[in-house]
Amino acid sequence: MMKKIHYALVLLLLISSPAIFADKALEKFSSLENAGLLMVDKLGRTVLSEHENVAFIPASTTKLVTAWLALKHWGKNHHFETDFYLDKVSKTLWVKGSGDPYLVSEELMILAKNLKQQGLTQVNAIGLDNSFFQKNVTLPGTGQTNNPYDAVPSALAANFNTVHLKKVNGQLVSAEPQTPLTPYAKSLAGQLKRGRSLRVNTGSNPANAEHYFAELLAAFLRQEGVKVGSKIIRGQVTNASLFYTHKNSKSLAEMIRAMMKYSTNFLANQLVLSLSAEAYQKPANKADVQRYMEQKLTNHFNWKNFTMKDGAGLSRDNRLSPSQLIDLLQAFRPWKALLPEIESNIFAKSGTMNKISTLAGYIVIDNKWQPFALMMNQSVPYRLRNHIALELAKLPVGLNRL
Repeated sequence: MMKKIHYALVLLLLISSPAIFADKALEKFSSLENAGLLMVDKLGRTVLSEHENVAFIPASTTKLVTAWLALKHWGKNHHFETDFYLDKVSKTLWVKGSGDPYLVSEELMILAKNLKQQGLTQVNAIGLDNSFFQKNVTLPGTGQTNNPYDAVPSALAANFNTVHLKKVNGQLVSAEPQTPLTPYAKSLAGQLKRGRSLRVNTGSNPANAEHYFAELLAAFLRQEGVKVGSKIIRGQVTNASLFYTHKNSKSLAEMIRAMMKYSTNFLANQLVLSLSAEAYQKPANKADVQRYMEQKLTNHFNWKNFTMKDGAGLSRDNRLSPSQLIDLLQAFRPWKALLPEIESNIFAKSGTMNKISTLAGYIVIDNKWQPFALMMNQSVPYRLRNHIALELAKLPVGLNRL
């Protein structure tokens, strides 16, 4: 049976030690009306708790769920694959999208070089097979602004469906030396303010993102000396032979480490869409994402009273409790090192939305990784969550070490 420490006693100890707990962050937390907290020791016994079974909006701590689902299903050494088919009669190079979330410019360079080495010399058209995802699929919270974090998912995607532009001496250029400036990228220049660089997403329509992917692929193939026509077509691969399968150079573990560090919403949503498409053997869609996530979590943890509508945490309809996040963190231990160190000996994923501030991860004490989950669904100072975690790490020995 879990041992629960009385919250008022802990606060009394903290308040009585001003030299150690100068900010009194836990004292501030105790005054909040819409917040929950749970920390357990190395044996899973409660150290500190408040509203631990109340469901809150998790924001980007949702990515812990997504990461666990992906790592459990594919394994940390998984590499996404993208198939290329060649219609030798029409000289159409077909690309069958697999939802690979990490086809960045550097990867497209490798891909183009490998296609050339496979004997590709001329392409009259690039064909896009996006049937792995439902047409125009979006998930809650995406596509609402032109900001990079609102990029919509797509079966074929380049650079997280974002474009980085700038002007040099009045001339529009790519802000990334490795990324060619394509016609679609140029069409976004109207959003660029004078004398500034700008990173924007490719728009609310996934078809635009896929078109941008084809333009970049063509540009990289031309750099390799392949003759490429300007035609881009859409459909499903039929009368073409498999020409090349590209295995992404980054492993799933590397992708998730980046997702946790930079809180990449696009990457998280690509993962849950791909997971659901594999599970149900049909094009990925919004309903199946929710069904997949909730079904897997219910089956594994026997959870009740929770909601998961996307993999990034952008939906304000998502609900998790601190105790559920602790369950998840206990299961996530094999991959705990993929979390960023946000403070000394604190490895965690944060979440931020309007009037939402969350943090969940591990506090390392005597080489023991102790899970904690903090959820505040009201306006608070930005760094309060970090200060609370630091105070949790300094709790008196008798409270958090047995």
